Amino acid sequence: MGKVKRLKPSQVAKNIALADQIEAVTSVKSKNRNKERNRHDDDEDFVNPELSKKILEVARRQQAEISESGPSIVKQVQLPTKLKDAADSDDEPDSDHDDLEPDTYYDNIVIDEKDEEALRRFMSDKPERTRTLADIIKDKITDKHTELQTQFSDAETLKLQNIDPRIKTMYEGVRDVLKKYRSGKLPKAFKMIPHLQNWEQILYLTEPTTWSAAAMYQATRIFASNLKEKMAQRFYNLVLLPRVRDDLQEYKRLNFHLYQALRKSLFKPGAFMKGILLPLLEAGDCTLREAIIVGSVLARNSVPVLHSSAALLKIAEMDYTGANSIFLRILFDKKYALPYRVVDSVVFHFLRFQMDHRTLPVLWHQALLTFVQRYKSDISTEQRDALLELLRKHSHPTITSEIRRELQAAQCRDIEVNENTASVAMLVE
Repeated sequence: MGKVKRLKPSQVAKNIALADQIEAVTSVKSKNRNKERNRHDDDEDFVNPELSKKILEVARRQQAEISESGPSIVKQVQLPTKLKDAADSDDEPDSDHDDLEPDTYYDNIVIDEKDEEALRRFMSDKPERTRTLADIIKDKITDKHTELQTQFSDAETLKLQNIDPRIKTMYEGVRDVLKKYRSGKLPKAFKMIPHLQNWEQILYLTEPTTWSAAAMYQATRIFASNLKEKMAQRFYNLVLLPRVRDDLQEYKRLNFHLYQALRKSLFKPGAFMKGILLPLLEAGDCTLREAIIVGSVLARNSVPVLHSSAALLKIAEMDYTGANSIFLRILFDKKYALPYRVVDSVVFHFLRFQMDHRTLPVLWHQALLTFVQRYKSDISTEQRDALLELLRKHSHPTITSEIRRELQAAQCRDIEVNENTASVAMLVE
C-alpha cells in the first residue's frame, strides 16, 4: 500500500464553509494546562487578628512598665518584625525608616557608679578642650587675615579665604541633604571634597555637627579611603571624635552608625591612633564608657603590630587617667610580639606607681596581670624583682596573688637583644 500523505494545516480547511471557519476561530478551545498546586491555605502560618491584638497589648504594656521603671533597665522589649509592621500600619507612615535602624544604638553598657567614681579620681583636674573643625577654620582665617594685612596680597591665600558664592550655595545645599540623610547615594559634590586643596574649609560649609549619624558613617568611608593618613587623622580628630563623644555624653550609648564609623576609621590605623585613641586619652577626661566602647573597636578588629606598638609606647609614657589601663589591657590581649623597647616602657609605666599613695582602681591591677601573663618571658630579672616589690605597695585581694605567681614562675630574659626599633620610633613621631 502506498504511504498516506499528510495534509498541511492550510490545506485542511480548503473545503470548509466560511461560516464554519468563523465559528471555529471564535470558539476558545480549553487546554489541559491546569497545574496541581501543592500549597494549601492551611499550611501558611499566620497569626490571626485576635491573637495579634493580644500580643500587641501585652508588648505595649511591658514597654510602658519599662519606661516607668527608669534607666536601670538595660534592654528594651522589641516587637517581632511582622507584629511591629502591623502596629505601625495603624499610624502615619515613617518616611525616615531605614533598614539599618538609625535610632538603634550600638550598646547600652551598664556602668557601676563605684567604678566610675574610682576612675574619676584619676582624671585630670583641667582637661584639655577638644578642638573642633570650626575652631581650626576660624584660626586659619584669622591667620590668613593677619597675613594679608601685613604682606602683599597672595592669590593662593585669597583663593583659600574667599569662596565663590556659587560654590558656597552648592555646599549649603549639600549640608541640607546630609542633615536628613538616611540611606542611598550621596551628592557628587560631597564626594569631591577629599580631592580639593581647601577641603577643610569646604567641609566646614557643610556643618558636620548637624549631619545625621548615617551621613557621618558614609563620610568616614569616603575620607578614610581618599585622604592621606595625615589628612584622615585631622578628619578623625576634628569631626568624628567630637561627634562620638557628644553622642555618648547625651545618650549614654553610641549610635550604631557612629560605631560603624569608628570601625571604618581603622582602615587607616595610624590615623586612628593619632586622631582618635591618643587625643581621647590626652584630653584627661575620658570616661569609662568611652574607653570601653572605643576599646571594643580595637579588640574586634585587626591592627598592625607597628601601629599598636607605637600606641603602647605613647600610652605608657603619658599621665595616668584610669582609662589608660583599659586600652593597655586590650592591646596586651592581642598577644603581639612586642619590641623590647615597648616592653621596657610598659614596665616603667607600672613602676612609676611605686611612689603613688592613691588607691589604684581594679583596672590597673587587671592590666598588670594581663601584661605579666603575656610578656613575663620578655622582661629582665631586675624588672621582675622591681615588679614584685611594687606588689607590696599596691595589692588587690584576689588579683595580686595571681600576678605574684606569674612573676615567680617567669623565665626572664637575661641577655639584652639589640634590635632595630627605628620603625616604631618613626610611628611614634
